[in-house]
Amino acid sequence: MSDHTAGQPATPGAAPEGIDPSVLDELTRLRDSIDNIDAAVVHMLAERFKCTQQVGHLKAAHRLPPADPAREGRQITRLRQLAESAKLDPGFAEKLLNFIIAEVIRHHETIARSDNGPEGPEGAFR
Repeated sequence: MSDHTAGQPATPGAAPEGIDPSVLDELTRLRDSIDNIDAAVVHMLAERFKCTQQVGHLKAAHRLPPADPAREGRQITRLRQLAESAKLDPGFAEKLLNFIIAEVIRHHETIARSDNGPEGPEGAFR
């Protein structure tokens, strides 16, 4: 029994039988673009999380709550509008942002528990 999916090459990089080489070239070009975009998305998310980590430390130092529901609501509305303008499903954009927000809040809660805050190790975050 073969370990590859029907219609796909048996070895990576091998062309399936009967597929026009120009089609494979276009497929490779598009997949390379997708890979580059994925890399850019990961790097952008890393930058975003660097900023939100700084926000988390600032909130912890000033005893602000990890979550800000009013800001989250504004961000969801804003992102849905951006998604519509970009011809992206606004529901998908909202789900993505909600996932990111949940992770940010989790980070902020962890920071609040671990930061010494302005009062030192015996501060309000222990």
